[in-house]
Amino acid sequence: MDLSITRADHGDRTVVHLGGEIDVYTAPFVREKLDEQIHAGRADLIVDLSEVTFLDSTGLGVLVGRLKFARTRGGSLRLVGTSERVLRVFAITGLDKVFDIHPDLESALAAVEHGEAPMPPTSSSHH
Repeated sequence: MDLSITRADHGDRTVVHLGGEIDVYTAPFVREKLDEQIHAGRADLIVDLSEVTFLDSTGLGVLVGRLKFARTRGGSLRLVGTSERVLRVFAITGLDKVFDIHPDLESALAAVEHGEAPMPPTSSSHH
């Protein structure tokens, strides 16, 4: 199985680092790990996808479900993503407007810190 999941706490924020491939085989493990955090009351999650090499619709479904779950617990789920391939999946599906996606962990933590609303997409991006 080409998936790694590690967790680190930053104050009351929990960062879950995912690495490798998130697909129909590995997505259930991702769901389980994220649910564990939310059930434990750590609903302010940052999921770091910067080491993810592949993400399919199953993986997206898990992330969308966890976002909704975290919100029902008064939390949030922010993403850190840099891979063009992974970010393209969010753009194609329109989920880049649903998720708060940051280029690095520092900006994701800072956004949580300040309780910022997701930034509207800038009109200067060229696609």
